[in-house]
Amino acid sequence: MNTQKGVILILIDGMRADAFMTCSNDYAQKLLKESAYTLEAKTVLPSVTLPCHMSLFLSVPPERHGVLTNTYVPQVRPVDGLCERLNFAGKKCAFFYNWEQLRDLSRPGMMSVSFMCSETKEAETDRTVTDCAIACIEKYKPDFTFLYLGETDDAGHRFGWMSEEYLCRLSAALDCVKEVVEKFGNGYTVILCADHGGHDRTHGSDMKEDVTIPVIMRGDMFAKGQELNEVSILDIAPTIADLMGATPASEWEGKSLIDHGNSGKIRS
Repeated sequence: MNTQKGVILILIDGMRADAFMTCSNDYAQKLLKESAYTLEAKTVLPSVTLPCHMSLFLSVPPERHGVLTNTYVPQVRPVDGLCERLNFAGKKCAFFYNWEQLRDLSRPGMMSVSFMCSETKEAETDRTVTDCAIACIEKYKPDFTFLYLGETDDAGHRFGWMSEEYLCRLSAALDCVKEVVEKFGNGYTVILCADHGGHDRTHGSDMKEDVTIPVIMRGDMFAKGQELNEVSILDIAPTIADLMGATPASEWEGKSLIDHGNSGKIRS
């Protein structure tokens, strides 16, 4: 299946599902009304940034891809990730991020556009990468865009998850999401998710606060306001591949959230 639309995947690092609802950003409720969503999706263990991202893009758990910390290690038995499968299908991919370790989410040569802005405590790099993504989408029109916003996680580590500073940073990230949706929501499917949550000033455990994430999908194939059930971070890559007419890798463990046996509607 191919919707003839591109996909923009936005990931807010460290966004707890309950924080999404309590950060006092009015756009959160509006986005849920326009999307199919769950606030009870599960990430993988360890609930650490790079292992979670590798699992999102490779649709296998960390024990299979072998990345267990924020230091990348080459796969012993390589699995094609989302970008490889999209590239094979002739799709153009673009990455915009402010945490350099994410450069290993795809193999060399998979990107049509790539922009990395180092995260600092002084600069608002979420806004920088968002502005760059908007400009590049307008100019180059990639089929798949990944926009990573890392400042929420940084605020969690510095001030604590659910602190005033953390919620303020999350609200600013949602302002970035709103701008992307308002500019491109008619021409692209937009998926918003997190890699993990957090508690106190850390994450990585099997605590509910660490492993529960929101997954929000806005586009023609997703019923507005519908709640999704039993969603895993492993399901995101298969769903994007399905939306874009790409063949998933045989090793992937996640499922597409589009049910072709139900007139192409999403799984509930």
